[in-house]
Amino acid sequence: MNEGPSVLIVDDHPLFRDALAVALRGAYPSGAEAMFAGSLADALRQLEAGPCDLVLLDLNLGDTHDFEGLTRIKTKHPSLPVVVVSATEAPQAFQTARTLGAAGYLPKSLSLEDLSAALATTLDGGEWFPEMPGASVADASAASRMASLTPAQRRVLSGLAEGLLNKQIAHEMGISVATVKAHMTAIFRKLGVLNRTQALLIYQEAVSAGDHPAA
Repeated sequence: MNEGPSVLIVDDHPLFRDALAVALRGAYPSGAEAMFAGSLADALRQLEAGPCDLVLLDLNLGDTHDFEGLTRIKTKHPSLPVVVVSATEAPQAFQTARTLGAAGYLPKSLSLEDLSAALATTLDGGEWFPEMPGASVADASAASRMASLTPAQRRVLSGLAEGLLNKQIAHEMGISVATVKAHMTAIFRKLGVLNRTQALLIYQEAVSAGDHPAA
């Protein structure tokens, strides 16, 4: 198995910090490392002391509020993926976070399964934002929906298309079965489907479209 990622969880509520750590272990049970900070100042000190793969940042801490923390972290560490975590579920907040360079936005109302899927997506280089009004996944073409998948998610979907079991996909990719499942949850959401059969139909449609180049 590949060594798991390190994630800095910045939140001043211990219960939700623990919930995010559980979601992280659900996505990477083979060795993900959860680090914790209860303030922006503590987070910045830890980031200066050593790198991590992802930051999960609560919008409102004792020493910062709204998007100030996101701006300060991205200014000092522009290439570091930062995912906003907040109880605020306004589409304007989602868009602001994206505009300021966040890799995602996780409402605190998400289930543990969705949190694990979001973590797997962002750690694979993708983005995870709640669906916004007027943005219908079903209206997008199969090719554009496929293009929204991260490289690891495409490998998982390709494995499904080959008829591989979750454990076989996990073995080929060097990840855990739980991580494969987290990727699948994210795949279903991005493709706008409910199960692997529907996902494979989208995959086949996208592949078929690619088999007919323009004259």
